[in-house]
Amino acid sequence: MTQVSYKDLGLVNTKEMFKKAMDGKYAIPAYNFNNLEQLQAIVNGCVESNSPFILQVSSGARKYANQTLLRYLAEGAVELIKSMNSNVKFALHLDHGDTFELCKSCIDSGFSSVMIDGSHHSYEENIRLTKQVVEYAHEHGVTVEGELGVLAGIEDDVVAAESVYTHPDQVEDFVKRTGVDSLAISIGTSHGANKFKPEQCSKNADGVLVPPPLRFDILEEIEKRIPGFPIVLHGASSVLPEYVKMINENGGKLDDAVGIPEEQLRRAASSAVCKINIDSDGRLAMTGMIRKVFNNNPAEFDPRKYLGPARDALAQMIVHKNKNVLGSAGKA
Repeated sequence: MTQVSYKDLGLVNTKEMFKKAMDGKYAIPAYNFNNLEQLQAIVNGCVESNSPFILQVSSGARKYANQTLLRYLAEGAVELIKSMNSNVKFALHLDHGDTFELCKSCIDSGFSSVMIDGSHHSYEENIRLTKQVVEYAHEHGVTVEGELGVLAGIEDDVVAAESVYTHPDQVEDFVKRTGVDSLAISIGTSHGANKFKPEQCSKNADGVLVPPPLRFDILEEIEKRIPGFPIVLHGASSVLPEYVKMINENGGKLDDAVGIPEEQLRRAASSAVCKINIDSDGRLAMTGMIRKVFNNNPAEFDPRKYLGPARDALAQMIVHKNKNVLGSAGKA
């Protein structure tokens, strides 16, 4: 593939985005996509709420959708936003890159931001790998997200049995030695729809499972160690009950699905956390609507008749997240 600069595609990196978010006490939404309908929903929802955003691609999405096609979809999203008379800007970001080669390939194909996740390595190897990616990325004006700590759960190729909280005493050294532009930390969020086991949760007055609270004490200590530095939360879907209910009422089976309470995410977004990743909630919204369409009309076979409503449901969920959870609405 011919090397392409993200600037030629009309994209932005995350540097200015994060500065504005930290000054304004909100977080930039980072939405994962794998297909056209998800991309349309993200653009439509963020334009409607006038929110900057980050379009995220995992290594699994690149394999599924084809890396060349994804680049053209992102470029098309720029033109789509213009056609809607909007000035919303977005970054194209690699989510959970695990090798230098993968990050380099994304940078060379026009990504404006990459994540190198070396958290499964030893601390020193994580530093070495992250620094290698940073040096190449910065030569091309691309911003880099690193990670310290491990999130439990499953998301595409990322699998961990249990969480390992980020050690605040490591963050200053890690940031200084690697040169990263932002840092993903572990304070109790988790990948996937089943983020917590029932025995980890309590029950409220209505008998609904309530997860353990996020470790804001760790976040606050990290803020003291690296003041003003952009922090990222992964695994931050709330596993919205209305979509879980919709799935289960239409033939699905999502037992004990529990996510991160939205009020805790709003609190995080008012701190140094200036990027919050949301993937599972989008999958749940689309899957719930598709199941509902099929359950109501088993004879339906036109993809537009079930993917269209699913796209619209995702777009409205994104408007809700931007306005009520991340606080990014109106900040484009």
